[in-house]
Amino acid sequence: MDIFALLAENKIREAIEKGELSNLPGSGKPLEIEDLSHIPDELRAGYRLLKNAGVLPEEMEIKKEVVTLQKLINYCYDEDEKRRLIKKLNEKILRFNILMEKRKISSPALSYYKDKIYAKFGGY
Repeated sequence: MDIFALLAENKIREAIEKGELSNLPGSGKPLEIEDLSHIPDELRAGYRLLKNAGVLPEEMEIKKEVVTLQKLINYCYDEDEKRRLIKKLNEKILRFNILMEKRKISSPALSYYKDKIYAKFGGY
């Protein structure tokens, strides 16, 4: 162990002994793990900031709608309704692509995500 690790361990141990780490907010609750792997590295800090402020970026809203539409399509048995949902899904994907192009956000993660969407929906 290096010196910094030892110092940190000692400080933590002292804080535990003094009770400074008791009754902290969220104590005993599972941690919320954020999976931001689908977001480009240069945007992750901004997304965390917006999320903590309770604001969801437009592209994230669209992604949520795409996932919801996919689930609806999978469970839909009425062919007319399914066609309507597929049309709506295509519009959402197009809106997402236009938004990304307008913001000039291009990264391997976005093209990977787009390819995954098309593969997931069977090329709709």
